Amino acid sequence: MEQLLLNIVLPIHKTFENFIVGNNKECFDALKNFILPENDIFFIYIWGDKGCGKSHLAEAIQNQNITIIEDIDQASQSKQIDIFNLYNDHKSAHKKLLVTGNNNPNKMMLRDDLASRLSWGLVYKLDLLSDIEKKQALSIYSKDRGLNLKIEIIEFLLRYYKRDLHSLIAVLDALDRWSLKTKRPITIPLLKEMNQENLFK
Repeated sequence: MEQLLLNIVLPIHKTFENFIVGNNKECFDALKNFILPENDIFFIYIWGDKGCGKSHLAEAIQNQNITIIEDIDQASQSKQIDIFNLYNDHKSAHKKLLVTGNNNPNKMMLRDDLASRLSWGLVYKLDLLSDIEKKQALSIYSKDRGLNLKIEIIEFLLRYYKRDLHSLIAVLDALDRWSLKTKRPITIPLLKEMNQENLFK
């Protein structure tokens, strides 16, 4: 199998502006306020299924003097102790902390004391996007990458590929690289060809 060319397009920076809010406006607004110096909320925990936008929002608030811990559900016992102590330190110092995970605080088999810390501040569940919202997200992503992507290609992806946004974007990235490799425009036949070659996996 031929190797795909290295992706020469710079990664898309995830911001509040290119986040598709969907049914998550309350969480979205809370995070936008969270980064304001005068905001007196110091802890936010957001959770949801893969592809709901946790990592996007975490990246959007980077470099805002806020500590970020992602995927707390994967933390080892020793790491959980460190995070528990971090919560206490941040409370004493009045510093802000954002944590993400895949479930609500009491359903991740975490230490009891750490699970209680996750509920100290605001807790939000992020909902997955609807198909219409996924189309919007993929359209914005493709435009940010400079791709001339027709709507029928996006609809084809939603019909025949894994439907979570992470997987769909991974296919788009691979399709972009294959288009550069073959020097052909992005079309459904090109997508089918890539699929037959297993080049997006």
